[in-house]
Amino acid sequence: MVRRVAVVGAGCSGLACVKICVEEGLEPVCFESTDDIGGLWRFKDSREKEQPSIYRSLVTNTSKEMMCFSDFPMPDHFPNYLHNTQVLHYLRLFVQHFHLLKYFQFQTRVKNVVPRPDFSESGQWEVVTTSSSGEETRHIFDGVLVCSGQYNRPAVPLTDFTGYATFAGQCLHSWEYKDAEAFRGKRVVIVGIGNSGGDIAVEVSRVASKTFLSTRKGVWVMGRTLTRGLPVDLTSITRLNNILTNLPVRSLVNSWIEGKLNHTFDHGLYGLKPAYRFMDRKPLINDDLPGRILQGALVVKPNVKEFNGSAVLFEDGSEEKDVDAVVFCTGYRAAYRFLPVSLTDGPAHELQLYRKMFFPALHPPTLAVMGLFHVNGPNMPIMELQARWAVKVFTGLSRLPSKDEMLAVIARDKSMYTSYPDCEASLRVEYIPYMDFLAGEIGVRPNLLRLVLTDPTLWLKVFFGPCTPFQYRLCGPGRWAGARQAILTQWHRVAEPFRGGVRLEPEETQGFHVTPWLLRIGVLLIVAHVLSKHKSILMLQVRLTQCLDQLRGVA
Repeated sequence: MVRRVAVVGAGCSGLACVKICVEEGLEPVCFESTDDIGGLWRFKDSREKEQPSIYRSLVTNTSKEMMCFSDFPMPDHFPNYLHNTQVLHYLRLFVQHFHLLKYFQFQTRVKNVVPRPDFSESGQWEVVTTSSSGEETRHIFDGVLVCSGQYNRPAVPLTDFTGYATFAGQCLHSWEYKDAEAFRGKRVVIVGIGNSGGDIAVEVSRVASKTFLSTRKGVWVMGRTLTRGLPVDLTSITRLNNILTNLPVRSLVNSWIEGKLNHTFDHGLYGLKPAYRFMDRKPLINDDLPGRILQGALVVKPNVKEFNGSAVLFEDGSEEKDVDAVVFCTGYRAAYRFLPVSLTDGPAHELQLYRKMFFPALHPPTLAVMGLFHVNGPNMPIMELQARWAVKVFTGLSRLPSKDEMLAVIARDKSMYTSYPDCEASLRVEYIPYMDFLAGEIGVRPNLLRLVLTDPTLWLKVFFGPCTPFQYRLCGPGRWAGARQAILTQWHRVAEPFRGGVRLEPEETQGFHVTPWLLRIGVLLIVAHVLSKHKSILMLQVRLTQCLDQLRGVA
């Protein structure tokens, strides 16, 4: 029986794992190699090998209502998009509120995690740790949750470029970047146009004499705000939109979104138009990039072809001379060197993980990897649901399919993302479908039919409003009594930093407008579908009448 659980890393996923283990009656011990919590969100002026590193100005690109833990909303007065110091403050509040600090062992590095000789029967692991003084300790655990993150091993593709050894300037990865001051008055090339590449290019362009942004395939760019200046994820990540984007009109949806983005600024004119459709890849979230290009401080270039001394040549034949520095914003490779090679050395050096968490060959499944995914949406709520499911699997309350079935799911999931490189395709998930899958395994997926019949006001918020994490605390194991109120007041918390709590409802936005008649139609369609399959037609007809009476009162 699983009792003691080792948690490797005290970042966002590690904190969630510790809390959930405690709630489920388990005994977690969280090993953290540094002297504090926070992981990626803990800014440090210095860089530490195999530790995540962020730049001083980093601001979230997901809003506070979407990225918080499901039973711990962020303070009302927090801004909708947080500076990294505010995220760290929120994590400290989380630890303090749930009394978690006693479960952490700081300045303790995990050296090895290996199965015990009787693993097939006990499922136990031997965890070897080293202290800051070098003292080695061996522990026995019934389960292991790997929360060490995916942003600690930079991918620097220097060998992909001819002549890189002749370049006399400075080469560094975004992992090493802290602020732009070192590039003042210099000519700088930024390679890569993910979110960090966009941020760094904009920041460097404010102090450098000239900044060039090199992109292989272009990118769709959108700001942090959308309708009426509201956070883009709050207005776009909804259950209604999830249904619409999965209808057989994908091309039309792509065209509509791309038209809206090009109405803001012409991606082709700005040199950013990608070779793929909007829904095929993750967009770049950046508020300032178009303006910096328009001002000439930032010049978009195609992919780098080669280096020649201090010159950088690009694939369109253009050349920029006297380049002082190149910053590679080329991502990371996940590294779990403390795990057995038999687990981590998959095909093409990719981790083979069922639902991004479990090794199919491992039985019993008493080890899970947290946070190893890429998503168009917030990470923290997914990590939390992953932790809730992992603990259910550890304790036998949720069972995994057979090894062959898990491998088939891995292959199928990867085949859905052919527009991505293989290393990225294996990590991609869709936000609401993945969250709903995890919630279904735990038994906490919102029952929309029950909601529309019993609480239509809440149903309206859940279906048409943002898919905030509180939805996964409405029912089932771990139900939180405050979830309903958190959903009903989420727009209040959005407005609080602006106007001291002036009421702001999604119905006031210029996006999808829900009229009383449209709501009635939605109710009728859903219930009609159930009536066609359910024997107790009379009972449901009565419930429908009551529901519509309630809606008339709301309208």
